[in-house]
Amino acid sequence: MANIAAQRIRREIKEVMKNEEITGASIKLELIENRWTELKGEIGGPPDTPYQGGTFTLEIKVPETYPFNPPKIRFLTKIWHPNVSSVTGAICLDILKDQWAAALTLRTVLLSIQALLASAEPNDPQDAVVARQYRETPHMFQMTAMHWTNIYAGGPTPVYEFNQKVRVLAEIGVTEQVARAALSTYNWDIERATEEIFK
Repeated sequence: MANIAAQRIRREIKEVMKNEEITGASIKLELIENRWTELKGEIGGPPDTPYQGGTFTLEIKVPETYPFNPPKIRFLTKIWHPNVSSVTGAICLDILKDQWAAALTLRTVLLSIQALLASAEPNDPQDAVVARQYRETPHMFQMTAMHWTNIYAGGPTPVYEFNQKVRVLAEIGVTEQVARAALSTYNWDIERATEEIFK
């Protein structure tokens, strides 16, 4: 069985490498240490989204029962999105769970994850805090997602006001990552974020 999976993975990696549509969509796939059960994926943030210009790395673990069972995929690059955990990188996407079909390929999965970045499903969230911000304060969500893309994914647009607030907390001994997570959670209200960190 594992042999079927290994052959299929090799074929799928070749498909991704030579596919024009993929090159245009900025999607990559590679084996880690020549083991077909562990891959690294990469997707570019879609245009006209706060993720535009960012490059997001994904950890892909392929079960020996592939393609009859879905791969386990999570974001290694931190991202602010309702359907991705801002802490663990876990993804809420139906084709990675109960809607998986053996006909799906890693290419279609990566394209689906990229499409999810462009059209979030806040009513089926992986991260309730992000989903609430997405629904209640869309502008704040856009700015926060853009800030995270700039900091973690090499996105082109810094949000100077947010950088400044992270620096203020860093000066009192809070790590940047903890400061950013707290500020993002409390809509960049520095007092509420500070209270939460030190309570």
